[in-house]
Amino acid sequence: MTGNTQNLPMQDKEILNDSLATQKELTSSYNTVANECAMPALRDEMMKILHEEHQIQVNLFTEMQKRGWYPTPLAQQEKVQCAKEKFSQPQG
Repeated sequence: MTGNTQNLPMQDKEILNDSLATQKELTSSYNTVANECAMPALRDEMMKILHEEHQIQVNLFTEMQKRGWYPTPLAQQEKVQCAKEKFSQPQG
């Protein structure tokens, strides 16, 4: 085996992983644009697109989870409680 994988087709897992990474980048970019829009109509349109892109991201994430390709272990209850306390305190 030569190690040359350039001509091999991508498998489903690779395609979904690549698509999810792309969606993360897209939502980040649209979020920046929406934050910096001075015109309300343009901001509203960017927010609609951002919402659509987030939904695509959720769909990809859910599909990967269903297939066991994106495991999300449950958090320990102690850590959950600590985070709740941290973020429920007034910031000052």
